[in-house]
Amino acid sequence: MWLREIKRFIRSRSRMIVMIVQPLFFLVVLGTGLRTIQLPGMESKNYTQFIAPGIITMSIMFSSMFTGISVLWDKQFGFLQEVLVAPISRLSIIVGRTLGGATTALLQGLIILLVAFALGIFPASITGLFLTLIFMVLSAFTAVGFGLIIASKMHDMQGFPLIMNLVIMPLIFVSSAFFKLDSFPPWVVTVAQFNPIFYMVDGLRGSLIGIDNMFHPFLDLLVVVAICIIMMFLGSYFFSKSEA
Repeated sequence: MWLREIKRFIRSRSRMIVMIVQPLFFLVVLGTGLRTIQLPGMESKNYTQFIAPGIITMSIMFSSMFTGISVLWDKQFGFLQEVLVAPISRLSIIVGRTLGGATTALLQGLIILLVAFALGIFPASITGLFLTLIFMVLSAFTAVGFGLIIASKMHDMQGFPLIMNLVIMPLIFVSSAFFKLDSFPPWVVTVAQFNPIFYMVDGLRGSLIGIDNMFHPFLDLLVVVAICIIMMFLGSYFFSKSEA
């Protein structure tokens, strides 16, 4: 199942192009165009440095969601039914799909990270780079788990991207990915602290550039680990109960 997901990703050139070009547009065009912007309370030298962690997280989140579309695609064309009735455990199916979706998301996240390096955004330390990779892995698995939850309850492949955009885009914008939360009203800051993506972006920013984060990266890490475990458990449970 893992190998199948990797092959589908490699063969789908249009998907690769879109999922890489879109975050690159935000990072290079938006970051370069607003390079001199100084948000309230922002310590970063330029806006590109500030938004890089948010763009990396956004890239991973949207890429991981394709695992859910893959499930719906297999439902529609009968492949999922063949797999579910095969003499193999559903756990191995879930693990394969999860690892496949997370791997493809990490590949795209790493590409954006390398572009950030090329733009002069370097890790604050070796420990920070290691923590950055951990946050990227946890974000990928969390998004895959959430995608499995939604896909297990849906049968409309066309409606899935709409639902995901409806859920993910507001969470991205209220996660400090593009703006410091200091520039928002207090009630927005309170709401943001219940946003799982906020802790991914905040932890990634604190790990990667070492400034402009609200909480200590290790505190963010504990929250993201807990969220990841919950999402993976629920995603695995709903997928195991789903019918082709």
